[in-house]
Amino acid sequence: MARLIVGVSLKAYFSRSQAREWFAQVAERVGAHESVRSGDIEVFVAPSYLHVDDALRAFEGTPVRVAAQDVSAYGRGAYTGEVSALDLAESGVRFAEIGHAERRRLFNETDAVVAAKTSAALAEGIVPVLCLGETVADGVASAVEDVISQLGGALRNAPAGRVVVAYEPVWAIGAAEPAPVEHITAVTREIRTRLADDPKRAGSSVIYGGSAGPGLLTVLGRNADGVFLGRFAHDPAAFAAVLDEAAAAAVS
Repeated sequence: MARLIVGVSLKAYFSRSQAREWFAQVAERVGAHESVRSGDIEVFVAPSYLHVDDALRAFEGTPVRVAAQDVSAYGRGAYTGEVSALDLAESGVRFAEIGHAERRRLFNETDAVVAAKTSAALAEGIVPVLCLGETVADGVASAVEDVISQLGGALRNAPAGRVVVAYEPVWAIGAAEPAPVEHITAVTREIRTRLADDPKRAGSSVIYGGSAGPGLLTVLGRNADGVFLGRFAHDPAAFAAVLDEAAAAAVS
């Protein structure tokens, strides 16, 4: 059985000093967590670009992997303001969030951009965290159709390699509660099937985001391969509570 994954995005909420304090507290808690140290749970943290080096220093010697919240579709060159996958990989970044709903909404990222970023990350050995999700709550069948289409687009012509799909229904992001467990289970099952049918995606996983927080893994169990946390994990104690739930789910 695949190990569970717990990922966290800090988005742009923290100042640099606040991020450093959060890293320090999380590194202490995670470093002592038996299930993380044993490898039963894989943890990644996605700070903003300017906080990546601070995160790498804080988590050195722990199993926590550092992720980026984005990656350029381009390599090195005349691309002002971009951060290439090559630079991220050389810096020690192991995961990259790609295609988040906020990137699509605020910065007009298209399916073609998501596909280019996915290919760029895989080419440099970075695991894409593909954020997929339907915009409107219109039932499981509609959700599956939208998400599988997004998945196919993101992976079209992409190099072989592991991906982590973060199923994040857009209508659940920032909501008081995550999507219903039955809905999550039905959609993640279809995503898992598509990944399993693709020999180029060996070792891939499907996690859930979208107002994920403490308590979700207790009811979700192994119906997903983990969770992608946002604001609920900005409290290190809440983050630790989710790790405890993941540890329990990992042996269930």
